[in-house]
Amino acid sequence: MLIDFFFELRKANLKVTLTEYLTLMEALDKRLAVCSVDDFYFLARGIMVKDETLFDRFDQVFGNYFNGIENIFGEELEGEIPEEWLRAMAERMLTEEEKAQIESMGGWDELMETLKKRLEEQTDRHEGGSKWIGTGGTSPFGAYGYNPEGVRIGQDKSRHRRAVKVWDQRQYRNLDSNRELGTRNIKMALRRLRRFARQGADEVLDLDDTIRSTARNGGYLDLKMVPERHNAVKVLLFFDVGGSMDDHIRVCEELFSAAHMEFKHLEYFYFHNFLYEGVWKDSRRRFAEVTSTWDVLHTYPSDYKVIFVGDATMSPYEILYPGASVEHWNEEAGATWIQRVLEAYPKAVWLNPEPESRWDYTPSIKITRELMGERMYPLTLEGVEQAIEYLS
Repeated sequence: MLIDFFFELRKANLKVTLTEYLTLMEALDKRLAVCSVDDFYFLARGIMVKDETLFDRFDQVFGNYFNGIENIFGEELEGEIPEEWLRAMAERMLTEEEKAQIESMGGWDELMETLKKRLEEQTDRHEGGSKWIGTGGTSPFGAYGYNPEGVRIGQDKSRHRRAVKVWDQRQYRNLDSNRELGTRNIKMALRRLRRFARQGADEVLDLDDTIRSTARNGGYLDLKMVPERHNAVKVLLFFDVGGSMDDHIRVCEELFSAAHMEFKHLEYFYFHNFLYEGVWKDSRRRFAEVTSTWDVLHTYPSDYKVIFVGDATMSPYEILYPGASVEHWNEEAGATWIQRVLEAYPKAVWLNPEPESRWDYTPSIKITRELMGERMYPLTLEGVEQAIEYLS
């Protein structure tokens, strides 16, 4: 079975060698990973991947190949059913009529005040019900239940995508700049934004002028040099990663790959859901290596073209209220930071991978579009072309 896994890694351009495969076999023979897919994952990754920028590619191959395989060693696993499975099994499947009967808590302030009281009053674990912090119920606080406006605590990934705040430390993978585009048209659309200028010392042969000068010189060679042409366009990319954006990873990687190849002066940063006081360049270290948004505004001059890429799908609180970020306490509202970016960079657009037909039915998208001065375009070939036309 593992020899096929080895060849799958090779197909994904992970240059694993036979020596590394044999090393993995030796490690398994010495039982360095026993009865645990997680242990095997870290062992295999440590042996076969030498460049951490390729971890994401390894994860994709590993996930696809071992999907559903719980015992890769052919041994029977014994033990208790994991608690996470029990929680997921407790999930209530409500009808649309039942969901309609579950009313909102009445706004952000009341929601957070109620959560504070619950934390002070509750002393035991709770499952089901509509009040206490627990699992599988209709309370606005907890995991694996349903409420149209709540705080998700301890749940693995979003389900209904309606939580106002998420209290889980999550890690999102970086986009792969080497990913090949599915279509050449996206690259051609971005290329329209490029502008060239000649700068620096004379270092490139000007063939046309050389021919003309040589002809005028009676056939004696007269070399003419000109400064090398440089791509003068500067692009600043902000990518939304994680959460609902997981559905759009492929198209975002294609756009990132195209921009990475087309623009010499390209800077990029990641954010989650909405722009706040901090962004990052490496999702694996995003809690430890955060770049101040103020520093970004003061580092890159106003001649940069700014492109936001995100589905803008979230609770409207995350945009309009301080402290409403799903992952940290933001002192200022996200709308404030977007306005600062637009003041610093006159040429800015937002590319949205969500179908344009849904925009008017999603409040957060409508708010973001208004903040951007209607400069939101769908992440389609036509939408990219329209955005590039505006930036030009």
